[in-house]
Amino acid sequence: MPIIHLPETDSTNRWLRDHADDFSSEELTVVWTDHQTAGRGCGTNTWESERGKNLLFSMLFRPKEIRASEQFILSMANALALRETIASYVDNVKIKWPNDIYWKDSKICGTLIETTLKGQYLKDCIIGTGINVNQDKFLSDAPNPVSLRQVLGQDTDCNEVLQKVLGNFAKYMEMVRTGCWETIRTSYRNHLYRLEETWPYRFADGSVKDCKLVNVSDDGHLELLHDNREVYRLAFKEVQFVI
Repeated sequence: MPIIHLPETDSTNRWLRDHADDFSSEELTVVWTDHQTAGRGCGTNTWESERGKNLLFSMLFRPKEIRASEQFILSMANALALRETIASYVDNVKIKWPNDIYWKDSKICGTLIETTLKGQYLKDCIIGTGINVNQDKFLSDAPNPVSLRQVLGQDTDCNEVLQKVLGNFAKYMEMVRTGCWETIRTSYRNHLYRLEETWPYRFADGSVKDCKLVNVSDDGHLELLHDNREVYRLAFKEVQFVI
């Protein structure tokens, strides 16, 4: 497994896309950097990171025999690997649907997954992740970031965190390969942020409703119960948590 360190790049996801053919025989290739000049979150969001303070990395993963319709199992497995890594340092770590990692009510880790297809199957997955490790202050308008340093009061070695992530990722990908999908799905659901709790959610039309988070379906839809009678089944970007 190649692990490539770059002092600086615009985006580790972009770097892997551009160099994917150089690693065509590898199942997993990892690139990490001290600083991204154009790090991305989901959609048009950017990812704030002070130079040299946080873990910024992407993995080029080539899954075997995963249908496009089943790809959320990889998102679940990756989220569990990240949650388990961060939970080795601090308590109260949850997965905020679909794949953010939260400490209490604050975001400590975000992931952007980009996939390409070959017929009905996944060909390549580029999984880009930022983990807030040693940053003391956040200056962007992101509503609720937090770092391990802010929680622990001390620095943590970014390379150590990366090695833990890769070990946990390998474990969960082996579970995917060996068909332990229900174990992954159950664990993912059990670690969901605000599971079985009633909180306000903002819908695509701008309305805000109090709903209970009751499930995430196998294909990745969030299921919210409203007024104990109506269940909304929502895709990403169709609803927002009100934090």
